Amino acid sequence: MEQNPQSQLKLLVTRGKEQGYLTYAEVNDHLPEDIVDSDQIEDIIQMINDMGIQVMEEAPDADDLMLAENTADEDAAEAAAQVLSSVESEIGRTTDPVRMYMREMGTVELLTREGEIDIAKRIEDGINQVQCSVAEYPEAITYLLEQYDRVEAEEARLSDLITGFVDPNAEEDLAPTATHVGSELSQEDLDDDEDEDEEDGDDDSADDDNSIDPELAREKICGTTRSVRCNA
Repeated sequence: MEQNPQSQLKLLVTRGKEQGYLTYAEVNDHLPEDIVDSDQIEDIIQMINDMGIQVMEEAPDADDLMLAENTADEDAAEAAAQVLSSVESEIGRTTDPVRMYMREMGTVELLTREGEIDIAKRIEDGINQVQCSVAEYPEAITYLLEQYDRVEAEEARLSDLITGFVDPNAEEDLAPTATHVGSELSQEDLDDDEDEDEEDGDDDSADDDNSIDPELAREKICGTTRSVRCNA
């Protein structure tokens, strides 16, 4: 004779009280057929946990079981029946996907720190493979040279094309070029600064030797196309 849903859940709770625990597979086997929604199943599992019955992926060792004292009271089965009555769902919906998930979830190994590191390395290797593939693609090289022509024509910045490139002359754009309102410098002071700049002309010439050679930059760009911004 088929048991009613309340009796099935009472039997499940009774078994949990006797064992001190329940597995997901046991919960799955004893759930009534009309319990189909994942939220409802989670409510029942939470109710069982609140009774002091742990729901585990696998049966615990005897030593671990002795450490977990069961505190469920005599009214646990009746409480289970009340919870079941409040979460009964519509009849006619299949329970197979939910039940299969609950049965198999205990067999899936949880992600460990070593597993996270392994996944991160695989992602990095994948990114490198993509960059190498892009670098060998003829259209990518053509696009890179076209963009560099725009840089030479001062229509774009090299930092927009090459990842991590820092223009050493960028700070020069921030230097004041004329007296502005509120400035405390007189025209005479500005003239003195110009004289000092002329005296330091030789030093500036030496600094110019450290500037970027466009031809050298072109050669380096051609050899490092994997640094191209692929989303440009």
